[in-house]
Amino acid sequence: MAKTQLGARVDDEIAELARARAKDRGVSLGDYIASLVRDDADGMRRRGLDAARRFLDEHQALFDEAEDAGQRPAGAHAA
Repeated sequence: MAKTQLGARVDDEIAELARARAKDRGVSLGDYIASLVRDDADGMRRRGLDAARRFLDEHQALFDEAEDAGQRPAGAHAA
């Protein structure tokens, strides 16, 4: 996989903390930062899927009703 160099300015405290955490995990600083970004992106996906599930749970009856209305025989009307 191709690598791209990024530059970021952070407080000295954050830089030292990031280096220490990477060392604790036995990975490079770049790999540690990449794992943080992946974890964040996965979390966003999970939150999006959870929101979609809640939406469907709340509104499924409306979708079912619309689908049922589309399956009525031609000429059938509600009274």
